[in-house]
Amino acid sequence: MAQEVEKTILIVDDDPSILMVLEERLSSAGYRVALADDGQKALDFLAGNRVDLVISDMRMPGLTGLELQAALEQRLPRLPLLFLTAHGSIQDAVKAIQSGAADYLTKPFDGLELLDKVRAVLARTGEEKAGRKALAKSPPAVSALAEGSAWQTSSPKMCELMERVARVAERDVNVLILGESGTGKERIAERIHSMSLRRDHPLVVVDCGSTPNTLLESELFGHVKGAFTHAVRDKKGLIEEASKGTLFLDEIGNISAEMQTRLLRFLENRKIRRIGDTREIAVDCRVIAATNANLAQGVAVGTFREDLYYRLRVVTLHVPPLRERKEDIALLARSFAKAFCEAQRMEEVQILPETLDVMLEYAWPGNVRELKNAVEAGVVLCRGGRLTPQDLSQILQIASPAAAVEQKTSNKALSLDESEKQAIIRALERSNWVQKDAAPLLGVSRRALNYKIQKYGIEIPSKRKAAKA
Repeated sequence: MAQEVEKTILIVDDDPSILMVLEERLSSAGYRVALADDGQKALDFLAGNRVDLVISDMRMPGLTGLELQAALEQRLPRLPLLFLTAHGSIQDAVKAIQSGAADYLTKPFDGLELLDKVRAVLARTGEEKAGRKALAKSPPAVSALAEGSAWQTSSPKMCELMERVARVAERDVNVLILGESGTGKERIAERIHSMSLRRDHPLVVVDCGSTPNTLLESELFGHVKGAFTHAVRDKKGLIEEASKGTLFLDEIGNISAEMQTRLLRFLENRKIRRIGDTREIAVDCRVIAATNANLAQGVAVGTFREDLYYRLRVVTLHVPPLRERKEDIALLARSFAKAFCEAQRMEEVQILPETLDVMLEYAWPGNVRELKNAVEAGVVLCRGGRLTPQDLSQILQIASPAAAVEQKTSNKALSLDESEKQAIIRALERSNWVQKDAAPLLGVSRRALNYKIQKYGIEIPSKRKAAKA
């Protein structure tokens, strides 16, 4: 609590009852609280006072919450802002996060949920400050830079997921993370741990998918000297190593029936017994599991224990594949490129708008991992500091998406550019040469379509030129 007493929170809301409730709740938790009933008064207060967090209503007369955020970006860009919204729509949440907000809370809110949000935001702010100090001392590795990029989002699905992560993090329950390979399940587990009350203790990662079943038991539970051949000394298992912290079991769907039984016993009584030992050891750790397999189907066919399944999935988080969060592709690509260039001490590489269009049209079967690898390869191989569609197509070994559409409907051996041009013309004809209607048919933005029309010299019929936008 000593650290919380040092924190000052500014509450901005035009509703006196909300100000009173928030002041009482936060003051009782040990925070110093300042109040402002409109955005301009908040800015005036911030001009002469140090504040650690701003909690602001989103819709207020005069200066709105988003306008206040814009002003803070100019004056205090690293001051975290937690939005309050009475509307609870995902659109408001997306706008808030796009504007740089740390998080949001829907009215009416639970007092404990409020404190959870505040602690999580302040904890993240402290981690970011520590990270900046470390960065000033020595350049970080690529992975350290790139990891933060994964949380930049304007996707409604990811905003909803991150809200659930924040709510779950400080609740000491088992979590099952589901999602395709490469979506960032391990990053979600790391985020839960870093926002939890166990963050000062170890996060132990066990890759159940790559560890042979014959070794997994010893890895997880440990063994005593002489338990089997080559057991020349006692070995502490990874479950025991995770004591007071978090145990992350990746690809849990791959463990054997015997291991399922042993793991279930641990989850039920929180005790383990090393191989060859008669003693039981109590272990207090949180368990997070992840898989890209369909565990419910495994339960139905008898390959995965139903009781273990329900023990693991106290809370279930679904990580969307990249093709379902295309809003984030440009953000992630630019962040990965910037991080890689900084780590390699290279000049920053520009990702051209038409290259981003190709990225948006690609399916990304390998998800965020594939995007990151493709961007880093493109940064290395591109010329003139510009990542072009041709660079990306070579890396991914794909043709232009528009060309692929054309090739499916024609057996003619057309060049890549010609087939793309013909696909554009056909879409324009189907939409009566109205570009805003043709763009969705091609799966590209209006800006990208306009660029390609100019690139290929496509003539718009004169009577339709006025309607092309």
